[in-house]
Formats: sequence, C-alpha cells, structure tokens
Amino acid sequence: MAQRPDVNNIIKDLRETGVIDSTSKVTNKMKGTTDGLVYTLTVNDEPKYVLKLDSAQNISLVEQLLHTYRHATLLPKLLYTDPAKAYFVYTYITGTTHYKRGSKINWLTLLINGLINHYENFQHTDKWGFWLEDPCETWRDFIDQGVEYARINVGSLLPIEDYHKVKSFVSNISKGEGYERFLLHGDCGVHNFVFDQNALKGVIDPSPIVGPVLYDFIYAFCSSPDDLNLETLIPTFTLLNHVPPMERSMLIEEVIIQLYCRIGICLKHHPHDLTDYLKAWDYWKALVP
Repeated sequence: MAQRPDVNNIIKDLRETGVIDSTSKVTNKMKGTTDGLVYTLTVNDEPKYVLKLDSAQNISLVEQLLHTYRHATLLPKLLYTDPAKAYFVYTYITGTTHYKRGSKINWLTLLINGLINHYENFQHTDKWGFWLEDPCETWRDFIDQGVEYARINVGSLLPIEDYHKVKSFVSNISKGEGYERFLLHGDCGVHNFVFDQNALKGVIDPSPIVGPVLYDFIYAFCSSPDDLNLETLIPTFTLLNHVPPMERSMLIEEVIIQLYCRIGICLKHHPHDLTDYLKAWDYWKALVP
C-alpha cells in the first residue's frame, strides 16, 4: 500500500483552501472497523468535520454513494474529496453509535424514510455484492458467501440441522433475475447508526454494495437483538419502496438467513448480545415448518 499523506499537512491544505474552518483542530483519532484512518476535527472544541484516509477504491465507492444520495437526510454531507482519492472530508453527526437507540420500530421507520427509500437503481455493473472487489455472479452467491462465513464463527453453537435449514432458504433466493440492482450502504446496522436522545440522527461508514433494497432493511432489523419480532418487522417492511411483493414465508426466511449471519458476527465482535440473539433465533425458527 502506498504511504499515506501526513495528516497535519492535509489539515493545513484544507484550512488554506477553505474546505474547513481556519481554526479546525484534530482532537480525536476514531476507532474504525476498516483499514481506513478516521479523525474528528473540531472548531471551538465542538466536533464539526470527519477526515477519513483510506484506499483509493474505498474512497471512490463511498464518494459515489454519498453523492448519489446527497439528499438523504441521514447521511453526512461530503465536503471534499482529494483528487488522488487518498482522503475525504464530511460533516460530523452529533450523537453516539449503537446505544440509547429508542424503539426499533421508530428508528427503522426513520431509516427507511431518511435513507433506504432514497436508493436508486445501479446499472453500472451486472455483478452483485461488492461490485469492484470480489463481485458475485448472482445475488444468491453473495448471500451464500455470508452464510458460509458465519458458519465458521457459529461452529457447534447451533445444531448442524439449523445450518442446513438456512442453506435450504438460501437456495430459494433468486439468483437475481427477479431483483433490481441498487447501490446500497452495505453495512447498514446499529454500529453505524448515530443516535441522539433516543432518536436516529445519522448513518455513517458505508461499505457500498450492489443488491436489492430488502438486504439493507433486513440487515438493519437484525443488527441489534431487541424487538426481533413480527410486530416490528411487518409494519416497517410495508413502508419500503422498490421492494416487490413477497409472501410472508419468504420474508421470514430472509430474516432467518440474516439472523444466522448476525449470530456469527455477534460471536466474533459482541458476544454480550449472544443470549438475546439465541432467544430470537428460537422465536424465528418456530415460525417455519
């Protein structure tokens, strides 16, 4: 990987060109889950900007998503992208990720209206998933990759019969013929949702992929173990645009697939949620023969 530019020099250039306030200071290097480096920039001790250094490919993908959905109220506003695609600057959204969320039905509703229903068709590729890196020939292949990765983490925690059941649901997924391609956030979960006073205020850190709108919705629904029930799912599902009608049984299967993947992520990254996820797993399994 090429050597990254010096952050102090970047800040100096951004001040001189007027991209950021002349009094901006770097006050915090934020912990990220990607290879990128993320910094908070403050003005008068108040966070105002975020500076992110990353690979040129990731910068380009996120830039495209933020530009495409620039009218979506929940996304940060892209202020500047380095011509060499070494870094970009976007607005800081006040709040905390993951915690003090309020009810899931409320923040899912805000997510749908403030982001997901703004999604647009993406005709720049005939692939699925990560369209510039490791793309899949079919949508089913992309979902199957996620299940196989989850199985490594799940191990013997769940019966092997559960894995085979999930695989049977994956085989029911269209290869893509029945889906329209959309440019999706791709990592649309509570760990990337900014909450303030128990309300959803923003969605950060996209990992853009190409897929059906339903994916980001169910990913978000399963991204926390609270309110994982039909009473939350069905009313919010009905709010979605760009999702073709589907049988309730198929929707339940989609949730179970994503929930299996989420349990794998839970085991690796936040095992304190495991007990609640296992309760949800029993609930959703009971809904299918």
